[in-house]
Amino acid sequence: MAIITEEPEPEQPTHSRSQISPTKPNNNPFSFWFYFTLSVSLFTLFFVFTSSTLSPQDSKTWFLTLPSPLRHHYSNGRTIKVQTHPDETPLQVFTLQEGPTSSENILIVHGQGLSSYSYRHLAKSLAANGLHVTSLDLPGHGFSDNSVEVSVEGGANGVFGRFWYVYSEIQERGLFWAFDQMVETGQIPYEEIQARMSKRKIRKPIDLGPQEMGKVLGEVIDSMGLAPVHLILHDSALGLSADFVSERAELVRSVTLIDTASSTKGAFPVWALEVPVVREVVVGVSFVFAKVVGLCCSKRVGVADSEGSRALLKGRDGRRAVVNVGKRVNSSFDLAEWGEGLKGVPMQVVWSAGWSEEWSREGHRVASALPQAGFLTHSGGRWAQLCDLRRTQPLR
Repeated sequence: MAIITEEPEPEQPTHSRSQISPTKPNNNPFSFWFYFTLSVSLFTLFFVFTSSTLSPQDSKTWFLTLPSPLRHHYSNGRTIKVQTHPDETPLQVFTLQEGPTSSENILIVHGQGLSSYSYRHLAKSLAANGLHVTSLDLPGHGFSDNSVEVSVEGGANGVFGRFWYVYSEIQERGLFWAFDQMVETGQIPYEEIQARMSKRKIRKPIDLGPQEMGKVLGEVIDSMGLAPVHLILHDSALGLSADFVSERAELVRSVTLIDTASSTKGAFPVWALEVPVVREVVVGVSFVFAKVVGLCCSKRVGVADSEGSRALLKGRDGRRAVVNVGKRVNSSFDLAEWGEGLKGVPMQVVWSAGWSEEWSREGHRVASALPQAGFLTHSGGRWAQLCDLRRTQPLR
């Protein structure tokens, strides 16, 4: 009888670690730069697409996306140059005039996050009564300059800064610029990139405070021949213009304060334009922006007004400029002391009586601090275009 035995399978040859030859690393710079350029290019395409969809930065493209009423508003105005600092480039300030030029001059200074477009109904109403009305967009708002070009010394800081610089270079020179340079010359253009990084110009959102805004108002009044002018200050405009009124009282014939308090910075909440994610939703979604305006400014704001303000915030660094200026508003000065120094200047306070009880009490506090001022109320919200001033003509 045969005995069947199970023979062991032949063992596979083993190799020690010393017998395994290590894989040679790929030191080819062409491979690295190809994949780097490809990844950055894909990121750039995605970023350009999304940024152009949400907030186009090119001025011409941005202007063409504006609602027709805004473009019509711009076509009726003009820009003038103002100098806030001797060594800096002049700023372009948008102005719009209504009514006969031979009449009394009124200058409307808008509040936080607004522009001359927000006061078009008020300006037309006053002009219809034979007054010459000028409204302007303060720097950082509306159609005025929202950013300035500044020179930056030194290279980009950090990994993100260098990556952002590469991204800006690709935007300017094309997607495959570095790769093309490497193919043509056989080397990476490190020296050229470093030289451009050491001295470069960037656009920075406007960051002006009350002193600079006072200079803007003074130059606008002087260059347009408005003095002596009746000033209408709405919302946070008092915090930006109080120093100017005190220092250049000879240019001012009267002051009208509309829903403006020294203890508050403005009706529209600046934080909603500053907090990440929140700001994108507020500025990017029409319904959300309208809700914020309804809760904080006025429940009766129309679609045209809401969409116009939102469109002006979306492009050309408008949102960031409004945040910068909003942080610089002087909301801590003594209103009574300020009024004491302007006893010879006629004043009136126009206040919303239907917004809230707390806001009505604030209006009476402002009127008490300025005993020489007349006090009137209106039925609109805290946005000036809803305020009917036909019965509150400038004091003479």
